[in-house]
Amino acid sequence: MIFILLGPPGAGKGTYSQKLIEKYKIPQISTGDILREAVKNKTELGMQAKDYMDRGLLVPDEIIVGIVDDRIKAPDCKTGFLLDGFPRTVEQADALEFIFKRAKLTLDAVINIAVKKDVLSKRLTGRRLCKSCGANFNIYTLPPAVEGKCDKCGGELYQRDDDKPETIEKRLSVYEKQTLPLTAYYTNKGILKDIEASEGTIDEIVQKIIGLLEKK
Repeated sequence: MIFILLGPPGAGKGTYSQKLIEKYKIPQISTGDILREAVKNKTELGMQAKDYMDRGLLVPDEIIVGIVDDRIKAPDCKTGFLLDGFPRTVEQADALEFIFKRAKLTLDAVINIAVKKDVLSKRLTGRRLCKSCGANFNIYTLPPAVEGKCDKCGGELYQRDDDKPETIEKRLSVYEKQTLPLTAYYTNKGILKDIEASEGTIDEIVQKIIGLLEKK
């Protein structure tokens, strides 16, 4: 199975992805994770990407498209994969369609995760990551047992620069302008499926997504 998760920053795409790849035994292809790893390692690509990410802007297509093209050629993608964070623009979606045609791959579904703006803001400003193992927490909805410490490894928790209040409004504005048009793009192709995820537990939302994926 090959599918895409769409949704604004803070919609929970990364969290839901982890549950979905466990069920379907496929890899998650998250350009966000790949880019953050490059930033952490201070590679040339990472430093270029960091400038855009810190300002709440999208990383240029020429950096992203090549990464995705190479990744889906890996052996673990033979039975399918989940794309999280790509495509983010109609131009990227066109590039992805070309890649799929060349590789003779079929996109099974696009799940659009809709979340109210006030809920998104709270999720983003409250998000904390572990510096050691990368585990996700939220001081409002999923707080650690000990403030500032990771439950899994005891590592220090931190807030990403692009999760700070001054950057969030710009991130959401960029999403509405550049990424939201993808809903119309994939609706026209007959493969978009919407889900409202402002409320409900993680498992409840995941089950709704599975229901949409497996609905004939």
